[in-house]
Amino acid sequence: MPLDAPLIDSSVPHSARIWNYWLGGKDCYEIDRQVGDQIVAANPQILDIARAQRAFLVRTVEHLVREAGIRQFLDVGTGLPTADNTHEVAQRIAPETRIVYVDNDPVVLAHAEALLTGSPEGATAYIDADLRAPEAILRRAAETLDFTEPIALVLLGITAHIVDDAAYDLVGRLVGALPSGSHLVLCDDTEVIDPEAMRTMIEQWNEAGDNPRINRSPEQLARFFDGLELLEPGVISVSRWRPGPAAGTDVPEVDDFGGVGRKP
Repeated sequence: MPLDAPLIDSSVPHSARIWNYWLGGKDCYEIDRQVGDQIVAANPQILDIARAQRAFLVRTVEHLVREAGIRQFLDVGTGLPTADNTHEVAQRIAPETRIVYVDNDPVVLAHAEALLTGSPEGATAYIDADLRAPEAILRRAAETLDFTEPIALVLLGITAHIVDDAAYDLVGRLVGALPSGSHLVLCDDTEVIDPEAMRTMIEQWNEAGDNPRINRSPEQLARFFDGLELLEPGVISVSRWRPGPAAGTDVPEVDDFGGVGRKP
């Protein structure tokens, strides 16, 4: 699928590239590394958050494919490809799974080819779109996904870029288009464990970047699941969402809370 990559501004940091840097990736610029290092210096927890959020993605996708029978995923704000992308986790279990990735970062767009390598039995597609345009996402996703069958909508660390209550309407419009039996997987940063460090991180990010973020409380994040059947253990630190017996009983919390909800 040919993609026209837009110009990339290497002087402005972007969360997808900084996240890639924190996860050990190489697809970032000097400005991303500088801002990423500044944030880590003020808030070392962010590295734990990045790893815990990736592990949360793996566990939720595995649950949805194995236990809920989901065979379609719409992953919005996917970021740069790294280990255990949604399609890799899902298609390891069910090769026929279909995945559509959505992002609007030019570097992610330039790496779309890597995201498009899935199993031949299934489908893996990428669209360049913004969470602020849900109807455009839905229209283009329908070229790959069957909206008469359940779909898992994945929103990890993306709603923080919608800094007002419009975020609830945007997510609601996406969820509203999904059929019964679909699921929402959502998480984002909070100020529960280390409020001062998390607020400092946001201040640093908003001073340096052109796509501002906010932190939300667990209660505010729970609002995204209104009208859905929230799976146990509810909206919780992502490190504690069904971590499995190997993790033990005392899993440290991180300032990133999320959950999984089923559409009745």
